[in-house]
Amino acid sequence: MIDDFAKDNLHERLRRDRKALLWKLDGLSEYDARRPLTATGTNLLGLVKHMATVEARYFGEVFDRPSPEPLPRWQDSDSSHWATEDETREQIIGFYRRTWEHSDATINELPLDAPGHVPWWPESTPAWHTNLFAIMVHVLGESTRHAGHADILREGLDGRTGLRPEYEEQIDEEARAAYCAKIELAARAAASIKA
Repeated sequence: MIDDFAKDNLHERLRRDRKALLWKLDGLSEYDARRPLTATGTNLLGLVKHMATVEARYFGEVFDRPSPEPLPRWQDSDSSHWATEDETREQIIGFYRRTWEHSDATINELPLDAPGHVPWWPESTPAWHTNLFAIMVHVLGESTRHAGHADILREGLDGRTGLRPEYEEQIDEEARAAYCAKIELAARAAASIKA
């Protein structure tokens, strides 16, 4: 009974994060969806492509259920973090959605204690770190982390925030500016006390 609850709960949270990540692309120009927004090149469409690849590998190769999608070798993962000029947004989103189907089939068909093997992890990794439960937790962590990155990147582009469209509030620029000014004053005051 607890296995079903745990599996369903983790799976539902993964589905939530998938949708949130895609929502961060809504209404963006091709340029804003693709352009590097951090010093390391992190970009919104690249996060989607990366998570599609992560899921395809962890819920595919790890359980000997290879993804039907062509994937670069895991050793050559640089290209999974950004979209080339030849890749359309629709192609990458389609890849992510098809990967969901493959991942969901793996999750639905295997028990939580199903063994897996992660070839890019050290050979000394304990077996209980690579069963379906552990991999679901790992991928959920990746998904949550990157959905958070996407939230911050989108906020930096146009101020939009939130997990889902139904929770999005209208942007009140004046209230945001006052709030940020309050935080800035507190930061400066704390810094002068420590100096």
